Amino acid sequence: MSGLMRLEDMDAIHGLPEDWQREAIIKLTEKMTDRSAKFPCIPAVQGHVLKHFRYGFINQGESQEAAGQLASLLHEFGLGSRDFGPYTSLVVLINTEHSRNDLAGVEYYERLFWQLLSRTTEYDAEPWPEGLPEEPSEHLWEFCYAGEPYFVYCGTPAHELRQSRYFPYMMLAFTPRWVLQQFNAREGQAERTKAMIRQRLVEYDPVPPHPDLKFYGAEDNYEWKQYFLRDNTESLSKCPFGRLHKEINR
Repeated sequence: MSGLMRLEDMDAIHGLPEDWQREAIIKLTEKMTDRSAKFPCIPAVQGHVLKHFRYGFINQGESQEAAGQLASLLHEFGLGSRDFGPYTSLVVLINTEHSRNDLAGVEYYERLFWQLLSRTTEYDAEPWPEGLPEEPSEHLWEFCYAGEPYFVYCGTPAHELRQSRYFPYMMLAFTPRWVLQQFNAREGQAERTKAMIRQRLVEYDPVPPHPDLKFYGAEDNYEWKQYFLRDNTESLSKCPFGRLHKEINR
């Protein structure tokens, strides 16, 4: 893989070598622990506070090297995720260094997001998980790496109206499907928590929840549409993800 990357836990991040990395963690901690504007995703707040999250950092998200670095992080996270805690996610913070003239707003990050996910699959030597569709046009499709299905969240510096999707740096959060299955196994508690999340989202964002926010498994739900939400109510008509096959020598 290109540029072997190391996962960091909350106890190790204080020794991060670059200013932007330390600033990103400070900003993330502020967002997760703000008591006046409570971040909508309650399990994510718990994962951060309980130190179940693992963190990775990528410079120059536009490069092919970034895809190799993301692949390395996903590989390492997948190997140890079941030991990190029931609220674990891999949080990847990306420093996209470009001038304002190159920035085309939310749409720029949308293109970068799907480009990065697609390029990352070049480094995946494992087969697609059995029982999961390989085409995003199927409603049960979700992003997978090394045989592990993930829900993917993207936040960007360009989001203004959806503050739940705003972050000073591009941020990807990969939550394993097994984490979500454990959460949903306690049906009564899960339903109450989902209702609280929805209410928090209404209070957090100055615009109504995006119409693509639905529940996994429903026939009218497509997970890929929730990965990257635009500031308005629009969404892409077709998923840009394309799985790239490449022979990998480990």
